[in-house]
Amino acid sequence: MHIRIRGTAAATAIALAALLPATGTVAVAAEAPTATETTSGVGVEYFPDPAGEGARTRVPANSPHTQPPANPRQRTAAQDGEVVPIAETGPTGDRLDVTIIGDGYTAAQQEDFLQDARAKWDAVTDIEPYKSYEGLFNVWAVQAVSQDSGVTGDPTQDVKRNTALGSYFWCDEIERLICVDLDKTKSYADGAPATDLVIVVSNSTKYGGAGYSGLAGDYGYDGVSTLSSDNAQSTLIAAHEMAHSIGLLADEYQYDGYGAYPGDEPAAANVSKLTADRMAAQGTKWADWLGEPDPSGGVVDTFEGGDYYEYGIYRPTANSIMRSLNTDQFNLPGREAMIAGFYRSANALTPLADPTTRTTRFARLSVSLATLPADTLARPQLRWYVDGREARQARGRTSVVPAALGVPSGRRAHAVTARVVDRTAAVRSADVRDLTSNSVTWTIKG
Repeated sequence: MHIRIRGTAAATAIALAALLPATGTVAVAAEAPTATETTSGVGVEYFPDPAGEGARTRVPANSPHTQPPANPRQRTAAQDGEVVPIAETGPTGDRLDVTIIGDGYTAAQQEDFLQDARAKWDAVTDIEPYKSYEGLFNVWAVQAVSQDSGVTGDPTQDVKRNTALGSYFWCDEIERLICVDLDKTKSYADGAPATDLVIVVSNSTKYGGAGYSGLAGDYGYDGVSTLSSDNAQSTLIAAHEMAHSIGLLADEYQYDGYGAYPGDEPAAANVSKLTADRMAAQGTKWADWLGEPDPSGGVVDTFEGGDYYEYGIYRPTANSIMRSLNTDQFNLPGREAMIAGFYRSANALTPLADPTTRTTRFARLSVSLATLPADTLARPQLRWYVDGREARQARGRTSVVPAALGVPSGRRAHAVTARVVDRTAAVRSADVRDLTSNSVTWTIKG
C-alpha cells in the first residue's frame, strides 16, 4: 500500500518516532522466513486454518486463469470497470482510500458483488479500531465483469474458471491460498479516484484468502488482500493484512524451528527484544500499557515468541488478531499503532474556506470534521485560536466569524487557527497524540 504522508517533515518524523523505540539502536527487522524455498515472485501471507496462525510463501505475480480483455461491444449495462462509492466520507486527500474489486462475478452478478463488498466492509469495520475510525476511510467498489461465475479451485483443485482477475485457490499447491493477477488488479484499482489499499473479493463460499506485501514500487500501493465473498471467517484476513500496511504491525506468531531472533530491535510497535522490566525502565515500546487488562484477554506484558521467531523476541499479549485468526481483537499496543497509522494517512479536519489567501474579520471560516463516533474509541476535539490563544467560546464549532472570536480591527494581520486533537484513551504515547492533531490557519486582515 502506498500510504500518503501529509504535513511537514517534522510531522513525518513524529509519525516514525511513534512506532520506534525511544532508545537503543534500530535496524531493519530480520527477513521473514518463508514456507517454501522459492525466491522469485512476490511474498504473500495466508492462513491455512480459519482459526489458526499464519504462514508465508512466494507466488507468481500473474495468474494462469485470467480472461482476455472484454470486447466493448459485448459489455452490458454493468460496465466493466465501473466505480461505485461504498462510503465517501471526505476528500481523497484527507482520507485513506480503500478499493474493493470483485472477481468471479458475471455481468448479471454485479449487484451481488456490490452487496458483498458492502457486507465485507461492514464486517471489517465491526472490528476495533476500524470501527471507531471508519470516518477516516473512503471506500470504492470497482466492478470487474468475469466470463465465468466463481473461482478456480472451488470446490476442488481441478475446477477451472475464467475470471477478470484470475482468482484461484490452490495457489502454490496450498488449498486455502487465493492468488490473483496483480497487473489485472492494478488496472481496475487505477480506475478508482484514489487507492491506498486494495481488497479483492472473490466469489466463493469456500474459506481462503491472502495478503500481498511490498508492492509499492511497482503498483503504487503496498498491499493487496484477497478473501472469499461468502465466508465470514475470511473477513479477518483483510483486517489482519490491512494492519500490516496501516499500523506497520508485525506478525506475532512464530515458526517451530526458527530459534532465536537474530536482528536488532525491530521497528514494529508490537514486537520487541526487551523484557517487561527492561521496557519499563527504558520507557519504550509498550511500556505505557504494561499491566493493563487487554481486550484480547489477560494483561499486557511481554510474551516470548513473535515476528516468526521462537526466542529472544516478545509480543504484548498471549494472543491477538496479529497472532491468530481465532480472535478479532487487536491488543492495546496494536490499537495505538493502528490509530497512529490512520492519522499518518488521513486528516480529521478539512478546511472549507481557502486558507491560502488573506480574508477579512467578517468573512466566515468553515471546516468539516470526519465523523468519528463519540461513543467509541475516538474523542476528537475541535478548538479555535487567535494568534495562538484559544477562543474558548468557539469550542466544537465548525463555522466561525473572526471578529466574533476577538480578532481586532487595525492594520496588523492576525492568525486564526482551527485545530482538532483526538483525545482517545486508546493513545498514551505523546508522539502518537501529536500525530492525531491537525490544523489549518488563515491570515486575517485587520
